[in-house]
Amino acid sequence: MKRLNRIDTRLEIIRAATKMFLEDGFDSTSAARIASSIGISTGNLTFHFPKKEHLLVEAVEELCDFQWKIMKQNIGEGESALMAYCLEITAIASCCEKNEKAKSFYSAAYSHPMTLAIIQKNDTKKAKEVFGQYHPDWNEKKFENMENIVSGIEFTALFTPGERTPLNERLDYALNAILLLYEIPAGVRESIINKVLSSDYASIGKRIFSEFTEYANRVNDEALENAIERNREKQITN
Repeated sequence: MKRLNRIDTRLEIIRAATKMFLEDGFDSTSAARIASSIGISTGNLTFHFPKKEHLLVEAVEELCDFQWKIMKQNIGEGESALMAYCLEITAIASCCEKNEKAKSFYSAAYSHPMTLAIIQKNDTKKAKEVFGQYHPDWNEKKFENMENIVSGIEFTALFTPGERTPLNERLDYALNAILLLYEIPAGVRESIINKVLSSDYASIGKRIFSEFTEYANRVNDEALENAIERNREKQITN
């Protein structure tokens, strides 16, 4: 889409940065490269977003809701949200192991305080939905504290090199550790983990990242197009 003018530089930056983070990897994307792609100076970019991490925030906020929605769509009819919760971890871990661009993106999201806070906030909301039936007396702070611990377990599951610990093995450890923290009964825990690890979670992980890339590009394109249209209408009115 050709940029007509500099109506909303901020939206242009978000659009270009998100596309590069997802398609080229967070580590390979510099502020100078983002700025150059839309014809502005690096100083102009850093005026709006002082660090790359501020741009990563925009992408991670879009990712969290999208990812959970897709996960719930991928469980079988009659399956619980607990199944979706465990499947999400396994699918993303597999995606990170097989796709270096995805690994770069997720690793950055879990490594920077601003984006980790977004993940933990969203995961707290999700945990209340998934585990609330087991712990109806837990308050918001209890779930929040638990998810602070869980994010560390997830990080290990997602980014431990496969040559050190095979993927299926570390996923088994991670899921057991998380469900034990939430005091899920042994029978339920064993059943869910067996189902998840015997599923085609690798294909789901690959598809989720691909679909999110398409979704984020489309949403950001539409946001910029709408801004351009609003500016046109404003100019006509004036």
